[in-house]
Amino acid sequence: MANPVNAQIASRLPSLGLSQCMLTAGCLFQAAWNQRSNLPPAWGVKDYDVFYFDNNLSWEAENEVIQATQQLFQDLGVNIDIKNQARVHLWYAQRFGKAYSRLESAKDGIDRYLIAGTCIGLDIATGEVYAPYGLTDIEQGLLRINPAHREPALFEQKAKSYQVRWPWLTIVETHQS
Repeated sequence: MANPVNAQIASRLPSLGLSQCMLTAGCLFQAAWNQRSNLPPAWGVKDYDVFYFDNNLSWEAENEVIQATQQLFQDLGVNIDIKNQARVHLWYAQRFGKAYSRLESAKDGIDRYLIAGTCIGLDIATGEVYAPYGLTDIEQGLLRINPAHREPALFEQKAKSYQVRWPWLTIVETHQS
């Protein structure tokens, strides 16, 4: 919560009444890297990712949530990217060129990030941090492939993009098994 935008988002999101609502991704782990690098907490954060899970798979329902989110946070002047994780399998192939199996929860979406240590989310309802691989890699600056989502080429691309911004990060080499 060193990033004041994260604190604002976390305090306001409950008003939307979303199921399994999680603040996730770079806005969380980049704050830790920025602190270690003596940078402002929000430096380098391009968007603030929010996952939720609604079994209504219509685009109209998700778009209503997107519009409500934009209204709720318009004063912050940041991009909030909110996605219903129940719908990801419907559009992923068209956007990324490969099939994506259906997710069963918002946490399932977090579990599929390319880099293990970046699988992190803040449960808006409980305030609990969800980090299936722990927080050690973030603290130590280690970038290792997520064993649950092995995409070596995409991992390498993402890890190198982080290393450009935070040069002290270490990419842990992946080996095909």
